Amino acid sequence: MGMSVPGWLGGLVEESFFVGCESHESRRKNEKNIFCLDCCTSICPHCAPLHPHHPLLQVRRYVYNDVVRLDDLEKLIDCSYVQPYTINSAKVIFLKPRPQSRPFKGSGNICLTCDRILQEPFHFCCLSCKVDHVMLQGEDLSSILFRYDESEFAFTHFENLRMDGSDVTDDDVIGQITPNSILEDPLHYNSCSGSSQPAIRSHHHRRGSDVSDLPKRKKGGSFFPQIVLSLGGNRRKGAPHRSPLA
Repeated sequence: MGMSVPGWLGGLVEESFFVGCESHESRRKNEKNIFCLDCCTSICPHCAPLHPHHPLLQVRRYVYNDVVRLDDLEKLIDCSYVQPYTINSAKVIFLKPRPQSRPFKGSGNICLTCDRILQEPFHFCCLSCKVDHVMLQGEDLSSILFRYDESEFAFTHFENLRMDGSDVTDDDVIGQITPNSILEDPLHYNSCSGSSQPAIRSHHHRRGSDVSDLPKRKKGGSFFPQIVLSLGGNRRKGAPHRSPLA
């Protein structure tokens, strides 16, 4: 990441989440699944009271990768043309590229940064790939960043995070995630719920313009791959059959 990247953005895509919090090793549910936008660091739910009035972003887990709800993330940065997934009726975006077993070879639609296969008409597989691409093109990141209302990122708005010992995290409901990713049209969510917030640049109405005219490599007009993310562990073994006793 270059020097022009805001601290919170660089920290969000580089921090480690869902690791145990050193300050609360003896507490239950001490995984770091919160990002403090002021301190630019990951924290656990027990750390939240130590960050009063700080804007906090909830990070979730999907197939062992860090994701953030689109509704939350698009209040901070333009997420157009980043491929979203639907989990438990909520759209999410990956923060970092997912590991690939082998590079894609073909004529399909791929990520402009990491070559991961994508559904048309998306350009990026995750937030980090879009940020890297904008910087490589020499664009000013302020064109895709937005001013946000800190009250919208209060800890009280978080879901499934409670401090009464009965807290539930996304890992507890992993079985509710559909194995097949539901791909969304980028134009469907191009206007975020916080559209009343002014952009850092005065031409914020051109959201997505930084990539809408970019040529896509290896683009094939009739190739529409179906991406299936296997959760694993869903297969049950049948009851063993034993021979009757003599």
